[in-house]
Amino acid sequence: MISMLRRGLLVILACLPMLATAAPGQSAHDVIKSTTDALLSDLQANKARYKSDPQAFYNALNGILGPVVDADGISKSIMTVKYSRKASPAQMQRFQENFKRSLMQFYGNALLEYNNQGITVDPARSEDGDRASVGMKVSGNNGAVFPVQYTLVKLGGEWKVRNVIVNGINIGKLFRDQFADAMQRNGNDLDKTIDGWAGEVAKAKQTADSSPDKAVK
Repeated sequence: MISMLRRGLLVILACLPMLATAAPGQSAHDVIKSTTDALLSDLQANKARYKSDPQAFYNALNGILGPVVDADGISKSIMTVKYSRKASPAQMQRFQENFKRSLMQFYGNALLEYNNQGITVDPARSEDGDRASVGMKVSGNNGAVFPVQYTLVKLGGEWKVRNVIVNGINIGKLFRDQFADAMQRNGNDLDKTIDGWAGEVAKAKQTADSSPDKAVK
């Protein structure tokens, strides 16, 4: 089994680019690579301070990252049309913020323990049309290599992350299933589900931690 720390690293590396801002004209490959490079460079320079000041770490991540997909689209995808069409703009915004904060809370420590074992963004592929796929490989301490696959779509002339598969785990589907289950348990109370989303991310994390390894040989 992958350790909880290593899987947490994989998930946050996958999900954080969902919240980043791409420079105009970047390719899908460059969106993923530049975001990852900026994140790891800042972490290397400031890791000691971040370990003693978690809020500074969160602020730095927001400063580097902040939207590489349509954040509204990701939230609607997790909620599905069944629930998102009933949500007000204020509820959607609150869900986006809770989603970001819960990822930092439950996966951020994994980044602080990362020791540059190795992250490689796969070579660029053809990006004709409005959909592209970009692969990444993350090396573990034991030499195993774990795959991350990003699906991107072009919106307004810029590439945005639509979904991520981490070591065989479809992150979008994982959170989508978790949201639907929470709504059922909460009697379809949207506010209650949004406000309790941190707990739902914790449950999703447990699901990811307990899944089998699928290292690249």
